[in-house]
Order: sequence, then structure tokens, then C-alpha cells
Amino acid sequence: MFARKNGIRSIVVATLNAALLVCGAHAQGKHLTARDVIARIQQQGGVPWQSDTVDTFKAGNPDALVSGIAVTMMATLDVLQRAAAAGDNLIITHEPTFFDHLDISDQLPEKDTDPVLAAKRQFIAEHGLVIWRFHDHWHARNPDGIEAGMVHALGWEKIQDANNQYLFTIPETPLEKLAAEIKRKLGIRIVRVVGDPGLRITKLAFAPGAAGLTTGQSPGNAGGAGSCHRRSPGMGGGRIRRGRSQRRQAKITDHSRPHSFRTSRNGRVYELAEDIRDGSSNPVRSGP
Repeated sequence: MFARKNGIRSIVVATLNAALLVCGAHAQGKHLTARDVIARIQQQGGVPWQSDTVDTFKAGNPDALVSGIAVTMMATLDVLQRAAAAGDNLIITHEPTFFDHLDISDQLPEKDTDPVLAAKRQFIAEHGLVIWRFHDHWHARNPDGIEAGMVHALGWEKIQDANNQYLFTIPETPLEKLAAEIKRKLGIRIVRVVGDPGLRITKLAFAPGAAGLTTGQSPGNAGGAGSCHRRSPGMGGGRIRRGRSQRRQAKITDHSRPHSFRTSRNGRVYELAEDIRDGSSNPVRSGP
């Protein structure tokens, strides 16, 4: 289910019906708290709930009444700002909210007094937001919830392997064209390609995110399949975080410039640049 509200896209998975739960409760004169909503998600999630998990509340008061729900891949500051403007005070995020997988600040020299961390926490508190993460158990579903959503977005259901959800067979397609097609269908600004752009692909393994794949379902069992691995993006570009990994990323990519494709072949590196600013109709250009 997709809905737009003041420019923010709220993706509500049909099997969870989180938004409908809130609407139904209001219709009966009841009001759900964030804790109530998450309890229902846990009951309807389709997998046994584990205590050793990152799927927990990350910020805010779980007992706050829910006025609206925003579902996002990453609770960036930009997402939080749009959620607050839309009147959605419960944010369900797939990826971490603060810095790393466990949402702790130990990696920061200033730890909890880090000014960037403090600014994000202050915004959350001032707007009465509640953030809950839905990661481990969504990946644990069969099929994997993230994989299923990405496959649907790409329209790849008919080419998916019946015995391994991560494997696909496609008509012979150059790697460069496949990357451009994925970029177009997902509406993303940057794709990084490693390999020969002219390589003809017929089999591929697609594993978005970090699902903790088991041996039996691993793309590594593709038997020579080309690998297409894509990290899932945050909704919006306002990631508010810093740290060693973020500083390293800043050295690699300058987001104020046109984004680039990178590909290596026979030890050489080629740049494929996209003319984002001038609206070039050719999505991919290559050169030595």
C-alpha cells in the first residue's frame, strides 16, 4: 500500500496493515499507543518474535498516542521532518536511526554529547516522535520482506527462481543496460557497477540490504550467476550522522556533483557519469 501525504511516502505492508489498525481503532472510539501498534505488528508479523533483536524502540515514548504512521527504509532527519509536518508521530524504520546497527554512540569521540546526535534527538523530542525499528523479523519472513518488496518494485516476479528467492533468470542483457534499468525502475540517483559493462547477463543473484542469508538460500549458490547487490536507500537524503564510516564515504562521493557509476575491468577503472543537472536523456555515458 502506497500513500502520499505532504510529500512523504508512507509504505504500509499489507500483511501488517499498520495504518488500518490505527484507523479501525479510531473508528471504534479507541486510541492506539505506539506500543499497541507494535504489539499488533509482532502478532501479525508471520515469524516467532525473538528477544535478541534490534527490532526495538529507538527514540520517543512508546506509550504516546499514535496520530499517524510513516514507514521508511531509514529514519533520516529529512524523513523525520516530513513525518512531523504530515502529522505522523510513529516512524517505523528498517535501518538504524543513530550511527550503527545497534544505535549506540560508542564509536563517537563525544558519545552522547555529539552535537549532530544531540540535534537529531532534540528534533525527535520537540516533535513528540516515536521511532521503532523493523529489521530482523522482516528479513526472517519467507519470503524475505525486503526481497519481496524490491522484486515487486522491479517487476521481477515472473523471472524469480521457484526454489531460491534470491536468484533470477533474464533474457541476455548487457550489464550496463541492466544497471540502467534497475536505476530507472527504482528511481534512484546512483548505481555502482563492478565488472565489464558489456558483460552479457542471463542469471543474477539479487540481495538488497543485509539479510543474514542462510547457506541454502544464499546468492552464493547461484552457480555462476552474475551478482546484483544493492544497498537499500533511505527515504530522502537528509541522513544526519557522522563518524568514521561516514567520513570515509564523504571522501568517495561528493553528493553536490553529478553522481557516477564506477566499473573495473581487467584491472582498469572506468567512469560512467550521469548528467543529473542538465537532464541528459542518456542515463549512462562511458569513457576511459
